Amino acid sequence: MAKATRKQALGRGLSALLKDPDNDIQSAEDKNADKVVGNIIELDLDSIEVNPFQPRTSFNEETLQELATSIRELGVIQPITVRKLDYNNYQLVSGERRFRASKLVGLKTIPAYIRIANDQESLEMALVENIQRQDLDPVEIALSYQRLIDEINLTQEQLSDRVGKKRSTIANYLRLLKLDPIVQTGMRDGFLSMGHGRALINITDPEMQLDIYAKVISNKLSVRETESLVRSITTGEKSPKETKAAGSKELSHDIKKGIKDFSEYFGAKIDVKVTPKGNGKLIIPFSSEEDFRRLKKLIGSEN
Repeated sequence: MAKATRKQALGRGLSALLKDPDNDIQSAEDKNADKVVGNIIELDLDSIEVNPFQPRTSFNEETLQELATSIRELGVIQPITVRKLDYNNYQLVSGERRFRASKLVGLKTIPAYIRIANDQESLEMALVENIQRQDLDPVEIALSYQRLIDEINLTQEQLSDRVGKKRSTIANYLRLLKLDPIVQTGMRDGFLSMGHGRALINITDPEMQLDIYAKVISNKLSVRETESLVRSITTGEKSPKETKAAGSKELSHDIKKGIKDFSEYFGAKIDVKVTPKGNGKLIIPFSSEEDFRRLKKLIGSEN
């Protein structure tokens, strides 16, 4: 969460810079222009106008309301992109749905990337340099890749050459942007790894994806366990944990207490297997022959 706070603070600082009429930035050569290109900046929504040449003219009200609800709960995860027209006057380049949804929930500002005159080369350099940083989370990297594709008009093959990554690696990152915003936030906050995210992408139903996400977090599932869980849902196969549970009976309170007592007595973690019929076995582990003799003595066997 600290990472998000730093970004927001930076955005507010740059917002103040852009509102200084004596140092208005109009081109990539102007003073402080390097502080603007490639950074996230909080802009007043009232200072942004929609692009009159936007080919998309209709927006689904239901999905717009769903996005507005997500923004109300989580904020704007992916910044919009604007083009600077004049002092404190900007035009949307991409992100009109996010722009409209933010207005619906009454936000006053929105995180944005700003394009200024003659800045395409500077923007590309800033984005590529940003990707090379070591502290980026997977979603940040994916967003940077997507911006290079959208704003510099690169194909995945060209992007592969620019950043020195395999095309398959870039494709895997870009697929993360298809995850539900809540899952993306979990990755950005460090609750999930990229491996978890790649497993969850295979669940296309949003509600089911969030349900599995909750199980991964609450049960602290590893990537392999998450993959197994997803596979069990998509193919109908039982995961190892489900298979194990199907072949065993829920332990009673007395047995659970007995296991604790046994473990304390033997000084080892005792395991109990109980079948659905009620019979079972007690497993007492030992670490060496000396430890085995210790356990034997505790049992009371002299032979």
